[in-house]
Amino acid sequence: MMGNKGGRIHDPETQTLLNRKWASKRWIICVTEFKERQRQVMGHGYTELFFMDETSALAAGHRPCFECRRAAANQFAEIWQECLGVISGSVADGIDKTLHQQRTSPLSNLYDHELKNLPDGTMVRSGKDCFALKNGQFHEWSGTGYKKKKTVLKNAELLTPRSILAVLENGYQPVWHPTIN
Repeated sequence: MMGNKGGRIHDPETQTLLNRKWASKRWIICVTEFKERQRQVMGHGYTELFFMDETSALAAGHRPCFECRRAAANQFAEIWQECLGVISGSVADGIDKTLHQQRTSPLSNLYDHELKNLPDGTMVRSGKDCFALKNGQFHEWSGTGYKKKKTVLKNAELLTPRSILAVLENGYQPVWHPTIN
């Protein structure tokens, strides 16, 4: 999957990142192929980010795109409004505002009893390693895929924003990388 942090955060001439972390609050998750469009990566448009799967992108505070992933975005927004309240104005703007606040807040520490009650699709960090929860088990994340973690985590930092946890708890099913089992 791919996405962006609201626009261009690179210099298209040198193809180097600028000294800013985002261009706007609209961080989205897109598919890599849509309507046969071709883009130059790190061109004059937005800065492309690439994710192993939607679970990783959600943990980074992105939401499904309303153009190339309309069905997923509509489902995400519907669940959001059911569990977090109806948003006045643009649904995307309301979601983006909330997610931006959570992305820029300190990470939460979770402990044993809290880790047991998280929904599938949650990502946490313990030490230098990241893990995603699927079917009650933590799977170690890497840039190439997941592997099951055999030890039980006693504490970890929550990576997935809390509003996205609520959407996951209420039925949103993210797209997983094929290495998850």
